Amino acid sequence: MSLPAAHTRTSIKRRHALVAPDGHVPSNLPAWKDSRAVVIFSPGLGARFTQTLVELSPKGQGEGITQDRELFFYVIEGAVEVIIAPSQARNSVKSGGYTYLPPFTTYTITNSSGLPAKLLVFEKGYEPISGVQPPGVFFWREHEVPGSPYQGDPDAMLQILLPERPEFDMAVNIFRFKPGGRHPFVETHIMEHGLYMLAGEGVYRLEDDWYAVQAGDALWMAPYCPQWFAATGKSTATYIYYTDVNRAALPA
Repeated sequence: MSLPAAHTRTSIKRRHALVAPDGHVPSNLPAWKDSRAVVIFSPGLGARFTQTLVELSPKGQGEGITQDRELFFYVIEGAVEVIIAPSQARNSVKSGGYTYLPPFTTYTITNSSGLPAKLLVFEKGYEPISGVQPPGVFFWREHEVPGSPYQGDPDAMLQILLPERPEFDMAVNIFRFKPGGRHPFVETHIMEHGLYMLAGEGVYRLEDDWYAVQAGDALWMAPYCPQWFAATGKSTATYIYYTDVNRAALPA
C-alpha cells in the first residue's frame, strides 16, 4: 500500500472542518458547463450554507435563477461577464471583483478572459424580515474597499465587502495578516463561517484542535466554535470568509 496516497490534511469534525485541495472531488452540477465544480461545504456537513469552488474552462459558463436563495461570487483568477435577465444588464468582473445576487434573480456567468477562471461561491437561503426590502444586485471590486485595522492592530487588516445594512443577512469579508499578525483573542460567537485561504499560511485553532493552513485550504466553523488564527511564513496571509449577520438576534 502507498502511504502517501493515504495521507491528507483534511479533517472533518462535528462542529468544524478543514478541507485541503488534495481531497477535492468535482460534482456534476448542471448549472455549470465546461467547468469543474467542487462543493466544499454544504448542509450535508452540517453547514447552513453552501461553499463551492468553480473552475471555468475558456468556454465555461454558469446560469440559473436564485429562487429564494442568494449567491455571492468572488473571482479568484481570470475574468467573467455577468448578465442579469430580463434587463440584460452586463458587468465584467475581474480577479478580485465580486457579485451579490439576491433572491429571484436570473443570471448567466461566462468566462470572458480566454483563459481558465476560478470562482468562489457562497450560497444560502435568504431570510426576509418584515418592513425590510431584500437587497438588489451588487457589483464591486476588492481593491476599492478600504481596509481597517482589526481592533486597532495594523498587522490585521479587515475589508468588509458588502454594505452593512439590515437587508443583508450575509457578510463576506477579507482578512490580511502580516507575518506574525493574529487574532487578539479566541473568538466564540453566534455567527457561522465558511473560509477560503487566498494566499500565505498560518495556524488556525478550532475548538481544541490546531491546524496548519495554506493557500487553497477551506475551513468551516459552526456557531460557537472557538476560533483563533495567527499568520506564519514570510508573506501576508489572506483569507476571504462568509458569515451570517443581522438575523439571529431578532425575535421569532
